[in-house]
Amino acid sequence: MNKIIIANYRETEPQVISREGNSFAVKPVIREADAGKCAASFVEVEPGRYAYGYHYHEVNEEVFYIIRGHAVVRTPEGEKNLKEGDAIAFPASPEGAHVIRNGSATEKLVYLDVGTRLTPDVVHFPDTASGMVYSSSGVHHFRES
Repeated sequence: MNKIIIANYRETEPQVISREGNSFAVKPVIREADAGKCAASFVEVEPGRYAYGYHYHEVNEEVFYIIRGHAVVRTPEGEKNLKEGDAIAFPASPEGAHVIRNGSATEKLVYLDVGTRLTPDVVHFPDTASGMVYSSSGVHHFRES
């Protein structure tokens, strides 16, 4: 990072991500292209939805801070219920596998996702036996054998 960065969540356009019939919105406020080794995004998840899918990283660590709503986080140790003000950290390993879903039937879940963004990184999706490699040349998808 070469300079101080100031960004506002309310002024950031959401990127809607849709996968396998599920969708959620991501508002990247500090992008890895600007910050270098880390990034921060606000993630908005509607009732009955989840973000990203069950996964873990080999290189990058993540921290989620719940701003609004009720989150249910699936981990290898079972489900964790989080409320406004709670934070949870995920190590870069199978022990850090997670998926976060909105635990409310009526209220939007909003959380801050802060993490390292080092490349290359391999992301595994155990439920679908698939993965992605993030590198300087782009994102490459693969199937686990």
